[in-house]
Amino acid sequence: MIRKVMVSVAVMASALLSHAAVADENAVNVLYAGSLVNLMERSVGPAFEKETGLHFQGYAAGSNKIANEIKGKLRRGDVFISASPKVNTSLMGAANGDHVTWYVTFAESPLMIGYNPRSKFAADFKTKRWDKVLQEPGIRIGRTDPKLDPKGAFTVEMVNKAAELYHQPDLVEKTLGAADNPDQVLPEETLVGRLQSGQLDAGFFYSTETSDLKIPSLRPAPELQAKASYTLTILGDAPNSAGATRFVDFLLSEKGRELLKEHGVDVIKPAITGNAQAMPPSLQAVIDATR
Repeated sequence: MIRKVMVSVAVMASALLSHAAVADENAVNVLYAGSLVNLMERSVGPAFEKETGLHFQGYAAGSNKIANEIKGKLRRGDVFISASPKVNTSLMGAANGDHVTWYVTFAESPLMIGYNPRSKFAADFKTKRWDKVLQEPGIRIGRTDPKLDPKGAFTVEMVNKAAELYHQPDLVEKTLGAADNPDQVLPEETLVGRLQSGQLDAGFFYSTETSDLKIPSLRPAPELQAKASYTLTILGDAPNSAGATRFVDFLLSEKGRELLKEHGVDVIKPAITGNAQAMPPSLQAVIDATR
């Protein structure tokens, strides 16, 4: 009886392992910058599934946070989409685990100041300069962690530049406080929801977020311009490299680029950094077709 039970358990375990292997082959795990949640989950992911029959599995967070999780072997994925080229360098080379050997910069999105149209400060954003409004008593501001997310770093950088441009030495202190101010710093993937629900009056977002979700926003002066530069790569230890190739091919195809534009992303001519020879030939062909 015991032998029969052991055999049965072994058969079941084998079946489960077999099923898991099939599931892995049919799923593509995409780790992406949190500013792209709406684009990936509601547009690119479903379109990719319809086009290929593969299952899109997305994980959104700050780009640096994802890189740290990859490097620390806390998370594995097939494709990594970052909001800053610099993040990729932390995953390149033997000392960094050779997780990234090449990446493609394919889109941009300027940093904006977005606000809740139902906020009591909404009218002020229409008549006053943004830095003046952010200094008003009681305003609730949201931003991301500059240590975990490029957008958070861009935010601090932009306000520092504004302090010089507008001759306000204490602007950073009055609007942001400390770099890790717990009253403002929030996970990137929750920032939009908190603004829309009224928990925040204003925040710092990329244009893809404000355009896509119809968030009223202001673009800072050209001298203060900061922007996301989106990159993609197939990770060196991707469990499903074949599926990853199909995903990046799709995202950079004419159809994928149209979806990006529809969601307020500025599509640019793809630029390759790193070992181009390690890229899938099909991806190189897709890139060549966009030039």
